Amino acid sequence: MTSHRLQNYLRTYRRKSGFTQREVAFLLGGKSGAQLSRYEKQRRLPPLRTALAFEAIYKVPLAELFAGVRESVGGETLERIEKLKADLQVNSDSKRQRRFVARKRCWISEHHSPELSSQELTSCQK
Repeated sequence: MTSHRLQNYLRTYRRKSGFTQREVAFLLGGKSGAQLSRYEKQRRLPPLRTALAFEAIYKVPLAELFAGVRESVGGETLERIEKLKADLQVNSDSKRQRRFVARKRCWISEHHSPELSSQELTSCQK
């Protein structure tokens, strides 16, 4: 069972801090709380610099502030990683190309597979 996560928790952390939207907007370098309201209501995603400023203000990691976004982006990316791994075939013309493909498959296996098969582990250690 997957838990439902909000796209972001900006409003939650702002309220915990006791700040008004106008105060947080000031901390972000803005003049009014209108843009902050759009972020909190999930109508817009903030640019990276603004997201990092939220992290600095609340002292909460981006992955936690934007938990729902992180979850959906992570899932979509993992699907594409698995597809790429399946698409990477060692049936290449040159030895050099096969070596590059093997390196990519090893990297994916090491970073995105909880358990490496014995065959993958042996090929990655070479």
